[in-house]
Amino acid sequence: MGKIYVFSDIHGCYETFQDLLSRLSPLPGDDLLVFLGDYIDRGPDSRKVVEEIIRLGTRYRVITIMGNHEKMFLDSLASGNNLTYYLGFGGQQTMESYGISEKGFDNIGQYLSSRHLLFFQNLLPYWENERYIFVHAGLRPGVHLSQQSTRDLLLIRDEFIDSAYDFGKRIIFGHTPFKEPFVKSNKIGIDTGAVYGGHLTCLILPDLLFVSVAGSKAWD
Repeated sequence: MGKIYVFSDIHGCYETFQDLLSRLSPLPGDDLLVFLGDYIDRGPDSRKVVEEIIRLGTRYRVITIMGNHEKMFLDSLASGNNLTYYLGFGGQQTMESYGISEKGFDNIGQYLSSRHLLFFQNLLPYWENERYIFVHAGLRPGVHLSQQSTRDLLLIRDEFIDSAYDFGKRIIFGHTPFKEPFVKSNKIGIDTGAVYGGHLTCLILPDLLFVSVAGSKAWD
């Protein structure tokens, strides 16, 4: 059984992502790369980040999970609603990286390749193996995995983070930024705030090894 390399909350920080990848040596065919969402928004190069993950998927086994920013992106593209909120929440940088204006929401096909659109549409709500559950934000304690709401999977914070609840498997999550990886017996948080000038972290399992590189502050 190979190793699992877990990433989260890249937020358009392509150069930082490349720096982190250069320090890792996953084995094609053996190791698995798991991405916990928030690939886009706030940082300057969301399109490049998505393109790189798609490229990695041609060489490695890759699992991609949806973050709340991808959900906002898809909802905005589908309905055109809440554009002001989305653009102000970091979406403006994503639109610029794809060359999309607000008017372009009505004809996204000319901006997003089919590969990129499928990437967003095929993101998973969570993924699990025999030892871990991988999710963007976390799980609501006391609720079976199959009954977790999309809102909690993408947005939950304190109720999950502060809980000592035994979920049956260790939860690997992002979404909430910490100065350093958040390690508890029932959960591990790996968002270390790259887009805020913190670090971008990869967790290697089952070794429980963290590899981090410094980010650059792209968002206050």
